[in-house]
Order: sequence, then C-alpha cells, then structure tokens
Amino acid sequence: MKSIIDQLPPEIARQLHPDRRKNEEAYWAVRDQLLDQYRGQWIGFAAGRVIASGKSPVTVSHAAEETGLHPFFICVGKEDQPCRIRRVSFPYDYAYPGEALPSISVEFRQSSGSPGVILDRVIPDTGADASLLPWADCQLLHLDLALSRQGLVGGVVGSSEPTLAFQIWASLDGLDYPCRLHVDFAGNDRILGRDVLNRLAILFDGPTSEVVVNP
Repeated sequence: MKSIIDQLPPEIARQLHPDRRKNEEAYWAVRDQLLDQYRGQWIGFAAGRVIASGKSPVTVSHAAEETGLHPFFICVGKEDQPCRIRRVSFPYDYAYPGEALPSISVEFRQSSGSPGVILDRVIPDTGADASLLPWADCQLLHLDLALSRQGLVGGVVGSSEPTLAFQIWASLDGLDYPCRLHVDFAGNDRILGRDVLNRLAILFDGPTSEVVVNP
C-alpha cells in the first residue's frame, strides 16, 4: 500500500516527524502477523510493536500518542477505509423557508486545561467518525506538524483523501473531551464528530432552534 505520507502535499509531508514514516513501514512489514489478534481493532504501532489497541479510535490514539513514540495509527485489516466525514448536499428549495443548520461554539485546546481557540459555527455531526477543521483553523491553533500523523478521510461515498490527524481536546460546558482532529485541506466546514459527541449528552431542540449540551 502506498504510504499515506507520500500522498500529502510535499511541503506538509516534510514537516512530519520521520518516525511516522518508519513506524508506518514497520507496520506493513509485520501486518499479516497481527491479523489474528488485532483484526478489526484500532492500534498504535511503534518501535516494532503494538503499543495501544482497542475498539475506540479516540481512546487508542490518545493512549498511543502519550508514549511519545510517534506511532502509526490504523485499524488492522481495514487499512484502506478512511475516517468518514459524512457530508450530504441537497439543492435549496427557494420556494420553501430555509431550515436552520445546528451549530455550536467549541474551544479547541492543544492540551487539557490549557487556553485554546474558540471557534463558532461548528457543526455537531453524528454521522462523522471524527472531528475535522479546515487547514486555516488548524494554523490558528498553532498545531505542531511534527506531532501529527498521517491518515485518510472521506465522505460516505467517493474517494478518500490523505489528511493529518492531531490529538487535541475539545472544551464544552466547562469540560475537556479528547478529540481526534483531522485536517481538511480543501473544505471550509468545521465538524465536531462522534469522537467527542459520544461523550456528551446533547439535545437537538428543533422547535426552539437550540443545540443543548449536557441538558
């Protein structure tokens, strides 16, 4: 399988930590040996071994990154399946009053408890596997590319695209939640995915046009 890093823009790929490529290559060298034990599980792979594993990608990715080994992160046996950011577009019916789009404000933080950047018009999307921000927003967060890792992102249908993923935190209602943030190099939508939403009680109150967090 072609390295995900090689599919990224060259000026971005050059800034990734070199161990990301080494760990990706090392994973593929032993991948078939991991299938029996880890098929269908998310793993962090570094230093020639599995350093974290489990069913929850955001939990596994945060645990793997805490080692400081710049791991390769993948779902064993489903390596070609991208993280789904589900976008569906419908033409507007200009003869009918437009429907409101639910959106919230979220503070994205590099580490839990530290000051971050508050972004508005973030779409809480229960159809998205993970969270996603445009590259311009990621630059506002001053994320270190050397701490990012390669990955794939795509819609419900259509081809997947290379992306970078960061382990950060999303702060809502006074609490910090682990976030598996992907970079969108082409679009402008801000999406909060199930990596965060599944840790919240969230109410979409259409009649009052409100999104209520932890009601």
